This record gives sequence, C-alpha cells and structure tokens, in this order.
Amino acid sequence: MMRRKNAYAFLMIGLMIALLTSVCSSGYVTPASLTATAGANLTPNTPLPTAFFSEPTLAPTDPPPTDEPDLDAEANISFSPTPTFPLPTVTPTATAEIFSPEQPPLLYYTQAGDTLQNLTMRFGVAEQEIVSDDSVLEAGFLNPDQMLMIPLRLVNTTPSEKIMPDSEVVDSPSTINYDPVTYINTIGGYLSTYREYLGSSGWNTGAEMVERVALENSINPRLLLSLLEYQSGWVLGQPHSFSSTDYPLGKIDFDRQGLHSQLVWAVNQLSIGYYGWRDGSLTDLTFPDGTHLRLAPELNAGTVAVMYYFSQVYNLEQWFQAVDPATGLLALHTTMFSDPWVRAQTVEPLFPPELEQPPLILPFLIGQRWSYTGGPHGAWEHDGAQAALDFAPGSIESGCVPSDLWVTAVAPGIVVRKDKGVVVLDLDGDGYEQTGWVILYLHVTDTERVEIGSWLDKSDFIGHPSCEGGISTGTHVHIARKYNGEWMAADGPIPFVLSGWEAHSSGEPYEGTLTRGEETVPASIYGTAETKILRYEDDP
Repeated sequence: MMRRKNAYAFLMIGLMIALLTSVCSSGYVTPASLTATAGANLTPNTPLPTAFFSEPTLAPTDPPPTDEPDLDAEANISFSPTPTFPLPTVTPTATAEIFSPEQPPLLYYTQAGDTLQNLTMRFGVAEQEIVSDDSVLEAGFLNPDQMLMIPLRLVNTTPSEKIMPDSEVVDSPSTINYDPVTYINTIGGYLSTYREYLGSSGWNTGAEMVERVALENSINPRLLLSLLEYQSGWVLGQPHSFSSTDYPLGKIDFDRQGLHSQLVWAVNQLSIGYYGWRDGSLTDLTFPDGTHLRLAPELNAGTVAVMYYFSQVYNLEQWFQAVDPATGLLALHTTMFSDPWVRAQTVEPLFPPELEQPPLILPFLIGQRWSYTGGPHGAWEHDGAQAALDFAPGSIESGCVPSDLWVTAVAPGIVVRKDKGVVVLDLDGDGYEQTGWVILYLHVTDTERVEIGSWLDKSDFIGHPSCEGGISTGTHVHIARKYNGEWMAADGPIPFVLSGWEAHSSGEPYEGTLTRGEETVPASIYGTAETKILRYEDDP
C-alpha cells in the first residue's frame, strides 16, 4: 500500500521557523584542539605519509579506487587511539530523550534499509507525521534518497555525524578484491605472528581467524582490523599492555580470553548495533556504568554498529574519543585503508529501489514431509539479524542421527563456498558471496556434498542434513539469506518466502510460524505433528 501527503505547506512553515529559531544541536561540539600521541615507530615530529591522509575525489566516470593499501609504508606506522581534547557538553541520563515540539522539522533523506516503521521509532514520531511530496511506502523498504519531513523532537542525543558507511561494516561488494591475510602478513605486526588452538579446527594463525570470523558473520574484515589496532595495537605493531594481549578487542572477561573469543564477541556487538538500528529496536546506548544516551535519529546503521560496540567497552569520555571523526576510529581506519566514504560511493546504496526476493522453494524434494523446527533466529551467531530458518527431516530417532534425505537448492545458482557443515549458493552467478542474493546452508554433512563451482538448478542436491558445523542438538538444515553482504531478516521488510510459505516471528528466537493463505505451521524444536510441512509439485 502507498499513501501520498502534500508537504508544501508544512515545508514552507518549517523553513520559516528554521530562519527564526536556532536548531538545538545534539550536543556534539567539534574539539578546538587535538593532540595525538606518537607511536612506537614514529618520533613525535615524524609526519605520516601524505597518501594516508589524502582524500581522493571520485568523479562519476572515474574507475573505482583501488582497495590495496601501500603496505610498505603502513608497515612502519603506529597509531595511538588516546587523543586528548575537550569533551562536548552533554547530559547523559536515563531521561536523555527530551521532547521539544518547538523545534523546526528536519528534512531527512532516506537511507537504504529505512522503513516507515523504523523511522517512527528512531525519531519518536507517529507514522502520519512523516510526510513527503512523493508517495511513502507503508510496508517494505523506502527507496533511498527520498526526501521526508519529520518533526525533530529529540535533543541531547549522540553526535549525528556519520562515522562509518554501511558497506564498511558488512562484508559488502567493497571487499571483493581485499585480502586480509596478505595485508596482515605484509604489515608484520603482532597479529601476523599470533597463533591459537581451536577445538574445531586445530592451530590457526591470527590472520586466518580474522578472515574466517569476518566471512562467517558477513562482517567487513577491514573494520575488524582497525578495531583490533585501535583497541590493542595488534595489527601495525605490538600490544599496548598486558590486558590488550589477552583481551585485544577490549572485552575484559576471563571467558572471552584470546583472539578468537574476542572476535566472536565483537562481531556480535557490531551485529546488535547494525541490525538493531535497521529494524528500529535499538534507539539508545547503555554504557557500563548504567548511563543512557539516545542515538541521533539521522545516523546510518554502520555508524550505530560502531557506536554500540564502543558503548560496551568504554565509559562516556572514552566513547566520545573513539567516535570522534577527526581522531577516533574513523581516522585510524582511513589511515590503514584509505577513505571508506570514497569506497562506499562505488557500492552503495546496498539495497536498490524496489528490491524483491527472487522466487525460492522449500529446501527439500517434492513429496517429502519435513518439520519446521526453527523460526527466525540468528544467521550465524545468536545476536544480530534474525535471518535463519530451520527444517528437520522425518526420523524415528531424535538427536544427531544420519539421514539419507537430501537438502536441495532453493533457486538456481553457483556454489561459491563450502566449509565444515556449510554450503553457500550465489544466486546472481557472478561467483562472489558479497554481491546480490546469496543463500547460506548450515549443518550439511560432508558426505556426498556438492562441490565448489557447481552450477545448480532449482531442486538439485546440496547434501544431507546433519549436525555438522556450528552447534546443533538434532539433525536439520539451517538456511539464511543475505543481499550485498547484509543478512536479511526472515520476518523483515522483505519476508523469507519458500514455496509460498512466509516466515513470521513471535518476537523470540526460534519461535514463530510459516503461513500460506489460511494455512499456518508453527515452529517447534521438538518436530511435533503440527510442525510438519510438505512440498507439493504445484507449489509456487
């Protein structure tokens, strides 16, 4: 459905008010003076190479900027994440959300992933108060760059300046030509010499763990590396302290000791921030001391992901330093990898206008009856996008038992990755997991599993369901979607639809239903009779 509101009168009134009234800012003040501590490999007066601070311009006809850094120069760079500067004036309390109806309305340009519903939660307004000269979609994603007029009622929020593009947080098309392992090993910092034993895969290098965690969680490896360097100095040099050796991403917890555990924790925090902002469920930050701060409603998901992560490890003063664009993480990230906003121009918006899911079928053969054992839940880790669904084959035994039934391709595509229990199907056929629609299958046994590079048609065999890969208490297949590297919520603006069955969440992970017309199938991990679902020959 669509609705159209004429905003001309509202716009003129708002502009007149804006001329007469000063807009109350979010409380963010650009520091007047900044000082950075020189690193171990630089004397205080040694300038950094100008290449790291130049900001190339990108004309519409220019080729995309190269992703490859100047590794020889970077090998001699160290960066201190502890600048000193006057902090902005802010009153962060549990009642930091202050409504000021006298404020002039904001002219807001929609971002990829915005919906009418999440904007109402972020701005604290009703749907009918968001107006535009163009039609505003009441369901689904709003088209990027649509101008909306929204009452500005929130003050005393976080800074509204964006510090990280969405494409620099998720494993987006901008990472296609980037090799984190080569980067790490060429730089030669502490991370390049680090090794850790994991029960699932034996000895792993630090570079291998960064690459693997980024790929599995669809998080941009550049971001993980700049966070590691900012927090601990692991990438360009040596750890800053004993605590940063054991807890390189800042989570001081004995159960989170070691690089792999820290990486897994960090990607969960980034995912909570990113996807919580996407669906409107995250509107404020809570710091370790219990302080609350409302998020500025104009922010993008990538910026909120970084802000949320830092709010889990820092108090307010350190947090402001970390998110300051001039001296915080963004400055370091740009030093290490060039300007992310220039890179984003070549790949964003991640969601094009009028994006739709391609036709997908249930992931098993016609005439077979499987159980719907998992409603919307985490795509890889537990937190973040609730993008996955679970299906289990019929069996007279419970638990992890072998099955001779087949998991099948839900649509035509090419197999671009397989790992322990994992098969990834690329539906646009370009061979890249970071672009277009991609389907993740998890818990597929190694026996008779499809090979990388195989082209599959709809219903072709993927492999057999199992408990392999991840954590599982019973034989099943876990299936999730992503688009341009971003996980797509199963019960989101573009719902997960398989053979005409649409997924719905109950609000709790693994619960929910599949509906098709007047038919409803509930999810249950016990595979009871009412969870059974059959694929028919004439299914959509």
